[in-house]
Amino acid sequence: MKIKSLYLLLSISSTALFAQHKEITLESLWNGTFRTRGIPSLHSMNDGKRYATYNYNRSEQSINIDVYDYLTGTKSETVLSTFNNPDLPNFTNYTFSSDESKLLLASEMESIYRRSSKGVFYVVNTDGTDLTIISDKKIQEPTFSPDASKVAYGFENNLFILDLKTQTTQQITFDGEINAIINGITDWVYEEEFSFVRAFEWNADGSQIAYIKFDERQVPEFSMDIYGSTLYPQQQRFKYPKAGEANSLVSLHVFHLKTNETQDVQLSQGYEDFYIPRIKWTNKATILSAQYMNRHQNQLDLWMIDTAKKSSHLVLSEHDAAYIDVTFDLTYLKDNSFIWTSEKDGFNHVYHYNESGTLQRPITSGSWDVTTLYGIDEQSKTLYYQSVETGSINRAVWSIGLNGKNKTLLTSSSGTSNATFSADFTYFINNYSDANTPPIYTLNSSKDGKELRTIRDNGNLLERLEDFGLGNKEFETMMVNNHEVNMYMIKPADFNPAKSYPLLMYQYSGPGSQNVANQWNSSNDYWHQMLAQQGYIVACIDGIGTGYKGAAFKKATYLNLVQFETEDQIEAARLLGQRDYIDASRIGIWGWSFGGHISTNSLLKGNDVFTMAIAVAPVTSWRFYDTIYTERYLRTPQENPDGYDNNSPLNYPELLKGSFLLVHGSGDDNVHVQNSTRMAAALIAENKPFDWAIYPDFDHGIYGGKTRLHLYSKLTKFIKSNL
Repeated sequence: MKIKSLYLLLSISSTALFAQHKEITLESLWNGTFRTRGIPSLHSMNDGKRYATYNYNRSEQSINIDVYDYLTGTKSETVLSTFNNPDLPNFTNYTFSSDESKLLLASEMESIYRRSSKGVFYVVNTDGTDLTIISDKKIQEPTFSPDASKVAYGFENNLFILDLKTQTTQQITFDGEINAIINGITDWVYEEEFSFVRAFEWNADGSQIAYIKFDERQVPEFSMDIYGSTLYPQQQRFKYPKAGEANSLVSLHVFHLKTNETQDVQLSQGYEDFYIPRIKWTNKATILSAQYMNRHQNQLDLWMIDTAKKSSHLVLSEHDAAYIDVTFDLTYLKDNSFIWTSEKDGFNHVYHYNESGTLQRPITSGSWDVTTLYGIDEQSKTLYYQSVETGSINRAVWSIGLNGKNKTLLTSSSGTSNATFSADFTYFINNYSDANTPPIYTLNSSKDGKELRTIRDNGNLLERLEDFGLGNKEFETMMVNNHEVNMYMIKPADFNPAKSYPLLMYQYSGPGSQNVANQWNSSNDYWHQMLAQQGYIVACIDGIGTGYKGAAFKKATYLNLVQFETEDQIEAARLLGQRDYIDASRIGIWGWSFGGHISTNSLLKGNDVFTMAIAVAPVTSWRFYDTIYTERYLRTPQENPDGYDNNSPLNYPELLKGSFLLVHGSGDDNVHVQNSTRMAAALIAENKPFDWAIYPDFDHGIYGGKTRLHLYSKLTKFIKSNL
């Protein structure tokens, strides 16, 4: 489904007249005008024939968990409804137990950091009976035992178990303390950089819980003033290890429910200054796997730990000259052999190992990256994955035999497909979009990819968009600094190649990232379309160091982060400025976070190319950022001081010539406002004029209420005044 041409060209002599169209306003970006509809909280039922979703029934003003038939789309039942069960809380999410006899309901949720939250949780039978509150306190990460008889959870840095039969609560750790010891919940840097919060796992028969303990007493403490509405500001204090500083000391433990004893896991070889980025029980109740990684993050070891014999065995060790990315792809088969993904041949691919760690075979291969591992149907011995083998800006879904044969393309080769498979792998729901097609949800056969029915197509949004004068997002590749990069460009709908337009470049540029993708618009795209309506051309270049073009391209920035990425943006701007329809005297750049660093550097080091830049929540010195992310790419400041300092704009503020806007949230726990205040101080010391804005108490996302409207109004005004 493609967006129709949004203007009507009438030839009257040599004059082109365009039909009237609506203008995109800043208010429309945030009021739902361009909102797409999805399938919220999708859960495939165990029978593989039905799926559940979270729905709000407007007529009854109730929250429902409804179950639908995959093949027909008809609703077979409402499992739970606040209309029929007035005692139920107004829950915002749900989780089924593995046998689907019970539901875990989340309510009163309160965000902590990017991924973590706490709330009041309830357990209820799927017939609506036996409603149980787990705790009247706000807790973290409640998780059913395999037989759904118990729930383990975190509270105030300790772990607890609620027995649903006896309604008794057992505390299993006792040394938890704020800013000191955390049991079973990750510390700030693990949550942010290893992308997980729950650091405890039930074993296969529910007799043991493995958990990671974080001793953060030696980690330096960071503090932020929270201004709020009180007479005196309060201070938020938390442990944040900046590059080169002490990390939490981590240790692995196993609690045995039958004996109420905790076993400290000891490996057959020791580690110093290490991470435990993943733990996962195998299908054998006494065999726990754990991944250990050195601080340089260029060695990743997979251990099998026998908790009955109290022994350990190293089954797999990966090494890289640069770094290794940690994934969630480790998957155990019934025989305890396992699936593992690796970039060891230069591209991310899937491998099959036996239980002892002997390679059975590579399952995928080629000069392209596997981007998602969906799972394995052991009955048919088929693996399902997503990859970029149809082009680095596309995502397609594939199946392949565990023997590496019978590979089948299941979705369109162009655009972006994301699959959610039924429990038995009979079907998958495909979320498809491309640059001109909003998300379409279809039911497909996992056997051959055949589309069986359309579930949701966002056709109403397409109809609304016909009233707006949107320019097409055009993709191309270009040679920049002797390597090929991907680019998209948005031109005004009434683009005239004989005219000369100002150019605004947008980028992120972080390691392994991707902005240039053949998928539907984000909120930034609509803002860029608004700017195109007002006579700007917007371009985005994924330069060196970005993802999905192989390990060599991604890791080329190792030990020298930001230099080559900046050079690519500057050179791309030079090349674009040579095009007849680009006004080379009016080229600007903007970015957020890592992208804010690049836009700042580009304006300073490319001061003969760029006339303006906007940096939102930028890093300005990697010395200010956390250990796991920064040292992965730069090692420590003690080992690589030049890598930290040579590309920090704090060290060359005198290069500023153009217009510069610096924006930050004062409550940013991720990229601290310290980055922007130090940049401001450096510019002031050189008497360099600049504009800046601090959003009080807002975090890295700078959102909530009308905040985004205010922020983008400021960005728009700055662009129109300076570009």
